[in-house]
Amino acid sequence: MYDITIFVLSDSIGETGSKLARASVAQFPDCSYEIKRYPYILSTSQIDDIFNEAKGIPAIIIYSTVVTEHIAHIEQLAKEFDIPTIDIMKKPLKAIAKILKENPVRESGILRKMDEAYFQTVDAIEFAVKYDDGKDPRGIRKADICLVGISRTSKTPLSMYLANKGYFVANVPLVPEAKLSDELYKKEKERIFGLTTNVETMMKIREERLIALGLPQNSLYSEVDRIEEEIEYADKIMKELGCDVIDVSSKAVEETASIIIETYEKRFSRR
Repeated sequence: MYDITIFVLSDSIGETGSKLARASVAQFPDCSYEIKRYPYILSTSQIDDIFNEAKGIPAIIIYSTVVTEHIAHIEQLAKEFDIPTIDIMKKPLKAIAKILKENPVRESGILRKMDEAYFQTVDAIEFAVKYDDGKDPRGIRKADICLVGISRTSKTPLSMYLANKGYFVANVPLVPEAKLSDELYKKEKERIFGLTTNVETMMKIREERLIALGLPQNSLYSEVDRIEEEIEYADKIMKELGCDVIDVSSKAVEETASIIIETYEKRFSRR
């Protein structure tokens, strides 16, 4: 038998309670101990089972749960079986509530939901990078949202902005000389958003881009005839796709993203 068994109960993974247990028992180097972790406590029957295991041996219960019913049940059993308990959430919640002058929501799993949202955002950003600028047509099939448009219609910045909101986005450049992937025509039109602009705005943007790159401003890239050709071609493709078209000529990335998100959310449930 161990000198002490520390039971760690949590409505989440119980990592904090386990670290606290190890840090505390390490101060008693001659002690033999066991730490038993019970994550995702969802019912009082689970708590009953743990206390039945803990009774009759040198034990302590460390717990972290925000569910009032579970806290009361733990404390009731602790008194009944004379087992010491430590509520590691009690004092922090009390202190924060005092400062904020409001009560905690006591919703189990909030941190886990936040972590899941964080990792989804990371995955979405990696997705946007991988499937940027039509690098791999397989991204079209997998994407929540597919952006199409000619060069310099903010496809990449918009993809990254949406990715930071947790959306999986692929973008495809529309170039008259480049053959489009069949995947684009197989994609649900409700998930495709075309980005268009006018000749004057595009000419100015491209000239500024050429200056930034140290290239001559009379490049074909910024010529009026070429821009008109690209816009006409893009308009033709967008009509074929039957997708929503957004004029980005006078819109910030955030404004365009807001339109896309609002439209998308009306059509689909978030993943």
